[in-house]
Amino acid sequence: MSTTRRSFLETSLKSSALVSLGLTVPEFLHRSARAAADAKSPADRVIVVIQLSGGNDSLNTVIPFGDDLYAKNRTALRVPTDQIKKIDDYCGLHPSLDGLAKLLEDGQLAVLQGIGYPNASRSHFRSMDIWHTASLAEKLPNDGWLGRAIGRPEMRREGIVPALHFGGKLPLALVGRSTEVPSLNSLADFKLQPGTAGREQLAAVAATERTDGTLQFLQRNTLEAYATSGRIEEMAKNYNTPINYPGTELARKLKLIAQLIDSGLGTRIYYASLDGFDTHANQLPAHANLLKELGDAVKAFMDDLGHHGHRDRVLAMTFSEFGRRVKENGSRGTDHGSGAAMFLAGGKIKPGQIGKHPSLADLDDGDLKFHTDFRSVYASVLEEWLGCPSREVLGGEFTRLKLLA
Repeated sequence: MSTTRRSFLETSLKSSALVSLGLTVPEFLHRSARAAADAKSPADRVIVVIQLSGGNDSLNTVIPFGDDLYAKNRTALRVPTDQIKKIDDYCGLHPSLDGLAKLLEDGQLAVLQGIGYPNASRSHFRSMDIWHTASLAEKLPNDGWLGRAIGRPEMRREGIVPALHFGGKLPLALVGRSTEVPSLNSLADFKLQPGTAGREQLAAVAATERTDGTLQFLQRNTLEAYATSGRIEEMAKNYNTPINYPGTELARKLKLIAQLIDSGLGTRIYYASLDGFDTHANQLPAHANLLKELGDAVKAFMDDLGHHGHRDRVLAMTFSEFGRRVKENGSRGTDHGSGAAMFLAGGKIKPGQIGKHPSLADLDDGDLKFHTDFRSVYASVLEEWLGCPSREVLGGEFTRLKLLA
């Protein structure tokens, strides 16, 4: 290999992570019309996963105000009944979840209750890894359920980045054996900016006869990556929305995701996190703020998707590694528990409650009892929404829920 070619190869690999991530075919932007036109096809549907890190207190999220045991166990943390966004005569949403309450009224929200797994771990790390891998094995696998899903032929399309993570470290859920998933903080992370020397090299490469197969692949991919980044930059400039997103970190991430969905990028899985749910002390104000950030961001996101005609092809799903104990602790907070609630938002979901609220009179060592395995939710999302065989991804059969209207 010549010095010039070696220099180009080294520069390409250092300057463009997109080469190894597969973001190489600019024509993906031309797929926009097809993707938007066929929202009924699983191949064009999108899922947005929102991780609530720290262990969300489900009992003060979906509140069983109709049960006297709620007030008895939550003397300091009880939310007044007249402030709760009532779903029925027994339970309702925390008042800070006004955004989700409006989605529920509009038929765009499902509330899944009593979600968990046998012998629940109260360790953040172990339980989160269980949710990420969809495995209860003593030694958990090194790949995640979404990482396995995007490796399936049903989920892969040439030249399309199958999944994107917005944040820092890539979550285990997205780790796969055959596909790498980029972690981004902004659309600027797509932008590649070769200097004068880089542009000259690219021009020379374009005019060079390519005989080495590996080098040819890298040259072509690098050239196309630069072309792609330019188109994404232009897309970001031209994106218009009348929706006023809140000035929060989650809202910023969801707005970026909405932009990419509208661009016709073709990515089918997006992943974002909201941290801070480990509320051992002084929970009431902190939890209220977190739920407001969640509800308002998701409402703006769904409104934006609706404005651009994508709401029926997008499903947003929340989860947390565990719930909290039924009885509050002595620090006006709650400790690690089980029996979590999940939310699904979208234009095609079956709205309302899915599953009964766990009983406060029948507890498991002070914790809510789960009645639906979280892998049943995963199986339903994979099969019903993404058109992906769940057995191969989850390593077993799980009862599927009726999630779609």
